[in-house]
Amino acid sequence: MRTGILIDELGVGFDAITAQAREAAKLGYDTLWVAQRGGWDALTALPALAAAAPGVGLGTCVVPTYSRHPITMAAQALTVQAAAGVPVHLGLGLSHKFIVEGEFGYSYDRPLRHLREYLQALNPLLRGEKADVHGESLTAAGAVNAPGAERPAALVGSVSPQSMRLAGELADGVITTFAGPRATAEFVVPALGSASRVVSGQLICVTSEVDEARKRIDELYGGAGNVPAYRAILDREGHERVSDSAIVGDEETVRRRVKSLEDAGATELLVMPVGSAEEQARTRELLAA
Repeated sequence: MRTGILIDELGVGFDAITAQAREAAKLGYDTLWVAQRGGWDALTALPALAAAAPGVGLGTCVVPTYSRHPITMAAQALTVQAAAGVPVHLGLGLSHKFIVEGEFGYSYDRPLRHLREYLQALNPLLRGEKADVHGESLTAAGAVNAPGAERPAALVGSVSPQSMRLAGELADGVITTFAGPRATAEFVVPALGSASRVVSGQLICVTSEVDEARKRIDELYGGAGNVPAYRAILDREGHERVSDSAIVGDEETVRRRVKSLEDAGATELLVMPVGSAEEQARTRELLAA
């Protein structure tokens, strides 16, 4: 199973982001992922990470579709692919109603219709072909002239059965969050189809202070359990709190839990280190190996 790591971009200067990239490359991670969380722009950041960590794959997890027209998204992704010179994994998704309507001011009506039309437009654009979509949620009639740019992989940040099936039909796979072995095996893989990629995003902490680590995780991420999309995936796994979904424990415990994800059908691990600076360092070192 390939292993990537989330670069922590929240509240840090750009020098800290490139320093993380250099360390991850030295440790041997396959892919560096950058989230789109209201700070630095994920796609724009990737060429700088490529310069800091030559030869390492790059990905976004995930760029909201509503704020970027498919032609704009394709032009940016192809530009980044050409500039970086390494495989780029374009993670994109619907975001959430409270963000799309509350922050962007767009309608979140029938999001799956929007995602289908978006992918129908994006796919030919990424192949260097013309898009000709005149849908109910968007119009995309044009092409992107980017000679020599390889097609970036398109992955959907997904937690619902409908978006999983749509990703299996129109994308290269999915990026999941909080989906453990049970949800991956019983929900994600059947909905997606076994031929597609499953990038499994996991909060992970290598520690001897398990209870304290889970407490900190709930302090930082517990609110996500109230977001309908995340609540649904936690329920499928049988978890009450976000911390229940996290992989927390000593090295052997973490190795065993990661192996169970691979056995369940995850094709790639996306490590999201949590905990103290020392615990995060242990986590990064263990999972790179």
